Amino acid sequence: MSRITPLRSESLTGGVHAKKRRTLLKAGGTLLLSVMAPHTAQAAKILAVRVWPAEDYTRVTLENDSELKTNHFTVKNPERLVVDIEGLELNPTLKELVAKIQSNDPYIRQVRVGQNKPNVVRLVFDLKEEVNPQVFTLQPIGNYKHRLVFDLYPAQPTDPLAALIEKGEWQKEATPLQVAPTTPNLNNNTGKPELRGDEKQANKPGDKIPDKPTEKPDTQLAEKSDKNREKPVSRLITIAIDPGHGGEDPGALGRNGSREKDVVLAIAKRLKAKIEQLPNMRVMLTRDGDYFVPLNVRVEKARAVQADLFMSVHADAFVNPSARGSSVFVLSEKGASSTAARWLADKENAADLIGGVNIKTHDKQLASVLLDLSTTAQINDSLKLGKVVLNEISGINKLHKGAVEQAGFAVLKAPDIPSILIETAFISNPEEEARLTDSEYQDQMADAIVKGVKKYFSKNPPLAKSRMA
Repeated sequence: MSRITPLRSESLTGGVHAKKRRTLLKAGGTLLLSVMAPHTAQAAKILAVRVWPAEDYTRVTLENDSELKTNHFTVKNPERLVVDIEGLELNPTLKELVAKIQSNDPYIRQVRVGQNKPNVVRLVFDLKEEVNPQVFTLQPIGNYKHRLVFDLYPAQPTDPLAALIEKGEWQKEATPLQVAPTTPNLNNNTGKPELRGDEKQANKPGDKIPDKPTEKPDTQLAEKSDKNREKPVSRLITIAIDPGHGGEDPGALGRNGSREKDVVLAIAKRLKAKIEQLPNMRVMLTRDGDYFVPLNVRVEKARAVQADLFMSVHADAFVNPSARGSSVFVLSEKGASSTAARWLADKENAADLIGGVNIKTHDKQLASVLLDLSTTAQINDSLKLGKVVLNEISGINKLHKGAVEQAGFAVLKAPDIPSILIETAFISNPEEEARLTDSEYQDQMADAIVKGVKKYFSKNPPLAKSRMA
């Protein structure tokens, strides 16, 4: 018996240990599954849907709590855009997209949303015409989480100059403005105006040269000068007005809920109407509604219409609500004129990140190229314009700084257009926020800017251009 007892004791002990091991393995397996299951089964969640229709393009944004993978393709007859979104379950927020499509949307007729298969949602955009779609994602920034963006551009984009002419909202019956002629060609050796071909042939070798001039030298010189002088050229002046921010980018926010993008668009529209009441002037708005325009596209639009001036309209903001006053800025090639100017330029240049630029199609080198092309003459002209506009604004509002400031604003980098950025007031200041949303102050601001523009052109008439429209 003494031999049997130890054997039974070993067997029981081994059985107990084996049972414990099995129990631990089961518990560990259950724990592992409980940790892994949510990671594999949890679908992404749509937090918000937004639609920004415009003639330039229509943008649809899906904001979500994680990055989404998509596959998209177009279908003909009729025109459709089909988008499959992986890792997504249909929820009430996503269904709201159907009701957000407006009847006046230039490109989308309607959208259909459905669960194509488990964890895959299909969006079908029924289109009004052929589009060039861009589908991309944006990383979280500011108050936004992950964003999935659909930009629907027309397959045949409208030329900005053609669109400006077609609208034709300016005064057409006024007498065309006399502008400065281009500089006549000079002889490299003498510095005098070059003779035309027929004048060079006037005295051939061997011809007899008169002993005395038939007229006094001074009279002859004056007559030749009159003949060679080009007559003033008549044309319209084109001014590009750029309401800052728009669409996904609200700009600065006031304490009472005012948004910079709304305020500056209202001022820009008033400014456009007032300028086009003047003879010989027309205006192109870089945006005429609530949609986002990348900074480089704003510059491209101004150059496409051969603008004589570019004015970007903004409303300032600062962490201290007591900050107040209006300011005018121009481009700087050598750095900002103050720390505050540098800070503001950095903030405004971040608009593309918030508004949402498709990195795949965005020309990263554009900013540096344009800066390299900017000439001292362009900046000097911008300073002249900035000074007269700032002086006129001082009559309706306190100035934040008494002089025009300079910094590396990306939106001011058109190499051949005098360009200024106007901070109309501080929207972060409750008192100035109230003024910015007041129609009377908006009118006063527009009037002041118009006066500055008129004074600038009275002393700096625009040059004749190679192409006139």
